[in-house]
Amino acid sequence: MKTGLVTDILSYMPFEKMLDTCKELGIETIELGCGNWSNAPHLDLDGLLDSSYQRRQFLETIESRGLEISALNCSGNQLEPTEQGEKHAEVVEKTFKLAGLLGVKTVVMMSGCPSARPEDRVPNWITHPILPPHFETLDWQWNEVAFPYWERAVKVAKDSGVEKIAIENLGFNLVHNPETLLKLRNEVGEMVGMNLDPSHLFWMGGDPIAAARTLGNAIHHVHAKDVRIERGVNDVNGLIDVKPMESFADRSWNYVALGYGHSVKYWKEFFTVVKMMGYEGAIVLEMEDLTMDPLTGVKKSMDVLRDSLPRDFKKAKSGFVSRVARD
Repeated sequence: MKTGLVTDILSYMPFEKMLDTCKELGIETIELGCGNWSNAPHLDLDGLLDSSYQRRQFLETIESRGLEISALNCSGNQLEPTEQGEKHAEVVEKTFKLAGLLGVKTVVMMSGCPSARPEDRVPNWITHPILPPHFETLDWQWNEVAFPYWERAVKVAKDSGVEKIAIENLGFNLVHNPETLLKLRNEVGEMVGMNLDPSHLFWMGGDPIAAARTLGNAIHHVHAKDVRIERGVNDVNGLIDVKPMESFADRSWNYVALGYGHSVKYWKEFFTVVKMMGYEGAIVLEMEDLTMDPLTGVKKSMDVLRDSLPRDFKKAKSGFVSRVARD
């Protein structure tokens, strides 16, 4: 289980400086944003697709630091019923293609969230259906929009050489927990699995350890990300909070550096259970704590990650084999 980092948190650093920083911090793999919700600070999607030389240089620059790519990330809302949704879908397909060309086997993304009906133009995440039209909408979203899209997406990914699509369990998406992930997986196949991000289950009131046991081999990727439920705020208002993330002093919950919401003891159990379920991939830190500067948050989180992963960090990796991008 190698350590990793979603590099968007270091977006203010140039590409090579970011890589050097990762090496210095003992990070072994990186997850790179390709567009959509990410501004792709460390990757030129179109440029890499167009040039085999640029791809080789890109990989050599990463591998010269002893690093590798654990996943490409194209998170967005490709099911949004607008031109923006079409653009996101295009980036998804380009990311699949680039992953194949770079030899990256896993792509992280969101399931997407459609509108409530064909004529609407705004995504609608239904979390409390109580009337018949609500259930009719859910049925339409899944059967008329999500399933057909994902059947096509899985085929494009396979044709591109991708082996795993890891869907993150983020709110405001049809797939936001193990139950909804398995609903999609049962329909479109085992290429689709979960990018298990424990932080989102925390703020939805779930237990990531129980979720890992339920998912088993449907865990395709893992983010190390924490949430703190804020005492004195959550007690009054509950977990549903629509205030912006920047209003962290007034929110019921906040994304925090690893260990600032749940103890090292908790993370030791979580990562051990994930491994027990057969997952041997990277554990990729995603740091979104707005109460500290980005690099400090990464350093603090890496201390917890090294202490809690079930492996010996004294045994340095040797014999790194370079991967050559396919033309």
